[in-house]
Amino acid sequence: MSTIDIAVVDYGMGNLRSVSKALEHVATTKNVVVTSKPEDVAKASRVVFPGQGAMPDCIRELDARGLRGAVLEAAQNKPFLGICIGLQMLFEQSEEGNAAGLGLFKGGVKRFAHADMVDSQGEKLKVPHMGWNQVYQCQHAEAKAHALWQGIEDGARFYYVHSYYVQPADESIIEGYSDYPKRFTCAIAKDNLFAVQFHPEKSANAGLQLLSNFVNWSPS
Repeated sequence: MSTIDIAVVDYGMGNLRSVSKALEHVATTKNVVVTSKPEDVAKASRVVFPGQGAMPDCIRELDARGLRGAVLEAAQNKPFLGICIGLQMLFEQSEEGNAAGLGLFKGGVKRFAHADMVDSQGEKLKVPHMGWNQVYQCQHAEAKAHALWQGIEDGARFYYVHSYYVQPADESIIEGYSDYPKRFTCAIAKDNLFAVQFHPEKSANAGLQLLSNFVNWSPS
């Protein structure tokens, strides 16, 4: 039985090739496997949970492949990185289709409000939020910045494509935020888990640095 260093969870919702290629680029000695098999997720040393698409479709396809249990177990027991919908699905409920999430964290997923979204020059902002935006790292009292921010400048730009954002009930898990135009959470962390709204695999050097940090991360 071959070793799986990093499992990229495939539940039929896209963007897997760019994620796996970026991981292979920063982890040349690791076995990176894109898989839809719960047993592969269970035996992998690390798990990446990406995704694009509508929340109700993502949850349905995850369950259709029998992956819910394996993903939840990985999210609580091994280094785990959620990306985009892979962040949103960790929460209780989404306004997108009034869909129930996996419920690992309390809180919901909200849609950007069109009516009051204007930039500093008064220009109306578009939804979805698409393109590059600055990410500001959170430093909690008496604690250093999270290990996955190592080597990444505070305010570095990352690439986004989304119409919804997470709103955690517990603010202590928030590790990063962006403004569009108001502040929204773009990164969370707890124990062995880190999850982001932006796409590190599409975010040039800063994104590759974050993925490299994840590959070498040893949660305490």
